[in-house]
Amino acid sequence: MRFILYTGIMLAGILLFSCKSVKLSVAEEKQRIGEYYEAANMYRKLYSKAKPAQHDLRAYVSYRMGICYQKINNVSQATSAYLNALRYNYPDSLLTLRLAQTYHQGGRYNEAVNYYNKFLEQSPENVIALNGLKGCAIAAEMKDNPTPYKVRKMDILNSRYSEFCPALTGDDYDKLYFASSRVKKISKDSLSHITGQPVNNIFFTEKNEKGVWKKPVELEDAVNTKFDEGTLSFSADGNTMYYTYCESDPISSRPAEIYLSTRSGAAWGAGTRANLVKDSTTSVGHPAISTDGKYLYFVSDANSYGGKDIFRARLVGTNDFSGIENLGPQINTAGDEMFPYVRDSATIYFASNGHPGMGGLDLFKATMDSLGVWHVENMGAPINSMGDDFGITFEGKWERGFLSSNRSDARGYDHIYSFERPVVTVFIEGYVSDADENPVEGAVIRIVGKDGLNEKVIAKPDGSYKVELERDISYVMMAGAPNYLNQNFELKTDPDEKDETYYVDFFLSPIHKPTVVENIFYDYDKATLRPESKDALDEIIKTLNDNPHVTIEIGAHTDRNGSDIYNEGLAQRRAQSVVDYLIDAGIPADRLTARGYGEFISKTITKKMAEENNFLHEGEILTEAYILSLTPEQQKIADQYNRRTEFKVTGTTYNFY
Repeated sequence: MRFILYTGIMLAGILLFSCKSVKLSVAEEKQRIGEYYEAANMYRKLYSKAKPAQHDLRAYVSYRMGICYQKINNVSQATSAYLNALRYNYPDSLLTLRLAQTYHQGGRYNEAVNYYNKFLEQSPENVIALNGLKGCAIAAEMKDNPTPYKVRKMDILNSRYSEFCPALTGDDYDKLYFASSRVKKISKDSLSHITGQPVNNIFFTEKNEKGVWKKPVELEDAVNTKFDEGTLSFSADGNTMYYTYCESDPISSRPAEIYLSTRSGAAWGAGTRANLVKDSTTSVGHPAISTDGKYLYFVSDANSYGGKDIFRARLVGTNDFSGIENLGPQINTAGDEMFPYVRDSATIYFASNGHPGMGGLDLFKATMDSLGVWHVENMGAPINSMGDDFGITFEGKWERGFLSSNRSDARGYDHIYSFERPVVTVFIEGYVSDADENPVEGAVIRIVGKDGLNEKVIAKPDGSYKVELERDISYVMMAGAPNYLNQNFELKTDPDEKDETYYVDFFLSPIHKPTVVENIFYDYDKATLRPESKDALDEIIKTLNDNPHVTIEIGAHTDRNGSDIYNEGLAQRRAQSVVDYLIDAGIPADRLTARGYGEFISKTITKKMAEENNFLHEGEILTEAYILSLTPEQQKIADQYNRRTEFKVTGTTYNFY
């Protein structure tokens, strides 16, 4: 029944059997037809009735009791039963594997590893055991390194019974259907012989005008019956519902079937059997319609790779199918693959206990590449837990939605959880200014990324800009404006899933006036460049490479100290030192001119200089007469401004034709 609807563990204290009425043959028959809850209760009575010396009987009953408890997902009872079977030396070689699985599902990874290894001593190539070992190894790592998803139990949707397999629908994904065993009053007739819980019916909720989910209500439509309904999927228009349906039979096991219901107005009509398979004995369930409406994905154990597999069939009409195909060994394993959800033509999600996982059913994402090969990845914690995690549904393209899980419920009951992957925002922002930090009018920033981004952004009047990028992408940026040289910048955004803002300011050099190159230093009274000048010189190289058609003049200036002739010669040698450095770095010599101005051209005070020194006034010139009017300390600052290295553009058509 876990395959059919996947409900939680039994309701304790209901449907107890007296020892006098229990027979081993009846318990075995109940187990054969899939009534695991009743069979487990009978085996438990038989075990307590057996004498301690009846080792073989106690071993046999314990083992079969463990299987039944495992089928209805009562992990702790299954583990206890298997341990008793082991204590009484039950000879089935699968006992250690089953015990390993229940320990694994209970999050007791060390014990699980021990029993997986014991089983592998007998069957060293068993895929289920090998994947179990891998799952135990990665479980702790996934817990310690969770994904960014946030998972939260949805109290408004849940009850003290089980809820599972939510399905979002509606144009705004504001309607939610799910299956639940909640009932107003429990009676013996309302309980499933398979799970011991009330049968499951379909429930519905929607968001109110404030976007808050309402309290769910049971559908009163004909689609709900006295039997089990669950695991829903909707057509794109929302008017056809495919779901799993299972009748109970006191004589023989009944296969799960896929039914469909259509909506007339607001009401869902009685379900009709989907014409998926002609064989009435083949179990099929867990329908999932592809987003394009071309395929119905489903689960069956017929012609599988070992357990339950995911298949798909082409939809010819609402209830006509053709071309059933197994999704193959990249997705299906010797274990169970169930509860498919189709995100798009190349992405599906499903639950599995065959792929390595944290315990029980884990949720997996499968992506098909251009060659048609599926690549499967575990969704990690906190989407997955040591319990059963399954039945995922997404809110369209958004990385949020709902899933089912029995985590943190001591009874093993399933409940609905919301999940959301916080949106990671990556921005780059800054200012486009001239060398004096004045906004550059009409500045444009072009951004080209390896993700295909090709965007042009116009800076605001204050020179600011801001652009959203993607993580783990390389970008090339270029800022430019009329009558200014371009400036390029390369950026590789961080791959980590976290909000990030990068700050990049562009300082554009004007074409029609000299630009001071800050932080070029020479030895005292010499033309030798000091090592700390390297960064500033490399910036000139970058500017020339960013603007390959430009030629420039390097101009060196001295202060008022020393003779005119000496200062002019010193300045010429210093300018030549800069030119030589640029040539050695690969800049063609015919793009460069060295000019020593000495002390003849005094610096004009800029707005930035005036803001940094309140004794200076914007627009005035630092002549010798002006400097002599200042205090000695102020004169030192003024002389430093006059001692400068500049470059100016002398042409813009180098190798242009």
